[in-house]
Amino acid sequence: MRASLRKVDCIIEIHDARIPFSGRNPSFQESLDVRPHILILNKTDLADTSKKQSILKQLDREGVRNVLFTDCLRQRDENVKRVTRYNFKHSVFGCLMFQIVPLVTELIETGSRFHREEDRSYCLMVIGVPNVGKSSLINAVRRTYLKKGKASKVGGEPGITKAVLTKIQVCERPIIHLLDTPGVLPPRIENIETGMKLALCGTILDHLVGEDVIADYLLFSLNRLERFSYVEKYNLEEPSDDIQHVLKCIAVKLGKTKRVKAITGVGNITVQLPDYSAAAYDFIRAFRKGELGKVMLD
Repeated sequence: MRASLRKVDCIIEIHDARIPFSGRNPSFQESLDVRPHILILNKTDLADTSKKQSILKQLDREGVRNVLFTDCLRQRDENVKRVTRYNFKHSVFGCLMFQIVPLVTELIETGSRFHREEDRSYCLMVIGVPNVGKSSLINAVRRTYLKKGKASKVGGEPGITKAVLTKIQVCERPIIHLLDTPGVLPPRIENIETGMKLALCGTILDHLVGEDVIADYLLFSLNRLERFSYVEKYNLEEPSDDIQHVLKCIAVKLGKTKRVKAITGVGNITVQLPDYSAAAYDFIRAFRKGELGKVMLD
């Protein structure tokens, strides 16, 4: 990514709107901050953004002044064409509907391009932690402005993009190319809770943490935020902080069981027990699809 920086005019960092502060890689700022920077908080369809203003003020204190809220997967074209832009230049709060291309053009043309001054085409680098929608954004911009299909492979788990790709053209007027990059996590996650937030949002492969552990943290988070939609969804009598009880109810509701051999005094018998692993998997996937309500984990 550093090697490609010389031919880049602007950095677009994408992060999950449910964790606007947790897990952002500080190495991005240290290594790539010589270019204009836009932070896109994606997956707003899953995030509780009722406190946008306080989020933006905190980001402004951290030096991030161009922030976009988007959902480039479910409402692809409309959200890429029109996103909410917040800019805290000169400590003034603004809320305007901007297109991504005009915003990028404005940032590039108001800054110095140094050795790229004679080149009238623009090159942007898309960065972020894994599984936050970098490739989805590239495909959405390309579809909106070029009316062409996807050029970057996407998936619902981290690690789909393996290397910095060649330039992908996404616009003709002006000519704009995007560089997709692999998701890069910080070399050291600052604390356990940050790691759990990243795992819950799918930026770390589930088996590296354990789906039972992620499900337990999810239940803790929902109860802390007083989001009790899981009670009705899985036919619980009331909210609970006992993950084993909740997973048992989920397994019963979904009919998820597994056969287990039990040793008895009269020989081995096969019994049907709730499949806690399958229940944890469904619980986590329901959260990631937004079926348990919109949340803000930070």
